[in-house]
Amino acid sequence: MSPRVLSDEERRDWLCLSRCETVGTATFRSLLERFGSAGEALRALPELSRKGGLHRPPRLFSRDDANRAFDQATAVGARFIASVEPGYSPILRITDGAPPIICVKGDLGQLNRSSVAIAGARNASAIGRKFTRQIAAEIGAAGHTIVSGLARGIDTASHEAALSTGTVAVLAGGVDVIYPPENARLHAEIAERGLIVSEQLPGTEPRAEFFPRRNRIISGLARALIVVEAAVRSGSLITARLAAEQGREVFAVPGFPLDPRCEGTNRLIRDGATLLTSAQDVLAALDQQVAQSHASFLEQETPVLAPAAATGAHRTLLGLLSPTPIEADALIRESGLDAPTVSAVLLDLTLTGQVIRHPNGAVSLG
Repeated sequence: MSPRVLSDEERRDWLCLSRCETVGTATFRSLLERFGSAGEALRALPELSRKGGLHRPPRLFSRDDANRAFDQATAVGARFIASVEPGYSPILRITDGAPPIICVKGDLGQLNRSSVAIAGARNASAIGRKFTRQIAAEIGAAGHTIVSGLARGIDTASHEAALSTGTVAVLAGGVDVIYPPENARLHAEIAERGLIVSEQLPGTEPRAEFFPRRNRIISGLARALIVVEAAVRSGSLITARLAAEQGREVFAVPGFPLDPRCEGTNRLIRDGATLLTSAQDVLAALDQQVAQSHASFLEQETPVLAPAAATGAHRTLLGLLSPTPIEADALIRESGLDAPTVSAVLLDLTLTGQVIRHPNGAVSLG
């Protein structure tokens, strides 16, 4: 889908559709391809849900809700941008699970630069923060934007060091919600000199379930991820796993074996992450991959779906599905149905909550 500028009305349609019940990122994309616009998909949702077996009207995000969200964004100096629009990050746009629409505040040009993400411990050591500032400053000086999550510790050090060269803060709450409170000044500086990004609506307080989705955007915006000091059970390791799934190169800074803050990064290195000792390690890797990677990402295309199949196909696929995720290609082989029919039926079943789509393209019973 070629980038294009949406009207305000179309952006509201995108926001409404993306926040409807059972419409995740994969389903949103399928609906858009099938119906041509978010507005047409919204009008078709009740009938699609009924056909898929939902015995009540689906819960929709109303136009009044969308109007309030847009008014709130304007009031705090932010705006919404859809994934099809030119200002949306090209690398995030074609990344699995990319949010259809995001709220941004600041310099939108940051999303069109080569970026490196940095994640790490909130209770980072002094040496960890010092090293983070050093590599963030050097990578920024080389022309790359630094992406992080505006959390305490490593995130804060990353943003502070990159303020003069370019930084993007991805939040788990609304772009106007300051968290943690002590980063109020940094939040304001990034909004003025860099960019703040959120998948959530303005005014939304961060919640635990929002952070993994925030982490997926952090890694999705970047060509590479650096992890500095991370415990074994930490959000930074979740970000590292997501980055690996997205095809990003993961770098980890080694640390003292007896420091719990370094146990996670040391394990990442043991399991195949690239050991990082200086900014040059990342810059050398980017020099080799950025042009080829950028071109290959932008050349990807998506299939066009056919109209929905008959109820017999619905029953066939439901009989083949189980709680264990399976690839759509396997369903095509086992069912004897063609690919467009399987895609259309899976869309119907996803809208009714009977099927769950997973980030790797697999599906399972809901």
